Amino acid sequence: MFAPRDPDEYLLETERRVIRVRRHWTYLAWEIIEACGLLAGAILISQVIPQSAWLLQTILWYGALAVLLRFTYLVMDWWVERIVVTDKRFMLTSGVFTSNVAMMPIGKVTDLTYHRSFFGRMFGYGTLVVESAGQIQALNKIEFLPNPEEVYDAISELVFGDKKAQAERFSMIKAQRAARGKKMVP
Repeated sequence: MFAPRDPDEYLLETERRVIRVRRHWTYLAWEIIEACGLLAGAILISQVIPQSAWLLQTILWYGALAVLLRFTYLVMDWWVERIVVTDKRFMLTSGVFTSNVAMMPIGKVTDLTYHRSFFGRMFGYGTLVVESAGQIQALNKIEFLPNPEEVYDAISELVFGDKKAQAERFSMIKAQRAARGKKMVP
């Protein structure tokens, strides 16, 4: 009831999921550093404040609890968010307490580029820029995307590749799964 919907529940029967990823863990790097720093500061300040100042100690530890709760929410939000690419559209699903779904049809993509910074090359993430016909979409810039080369290649194949070959490959995969007795998952 309270769990966020799985992104696959938004797919149509005729869609084939190509990519389903969450942002790279380094997306949370600043939040990790910030939370650790604030908690370390709270511990140090707690050691300096005399025990007789119990009200100040209490306020300090409630502040530390707020930092932990905020960090927990950010991790949950990162965990729930998914980037899904199908043979028909891009989707970005997010939201811990409310569901947000951003979508852009694959057919509207006119240009696709990716960028990897120095740290992106070290840790394995990049930024994908998706341009559409004269409009700025919700999925214009996807940062902290893991394995951007693979994602770029897969999306390029979908957008600019041979549609007949894609349909044949999809039919072959479907037939192989049926032969093995597995249900086709979109």
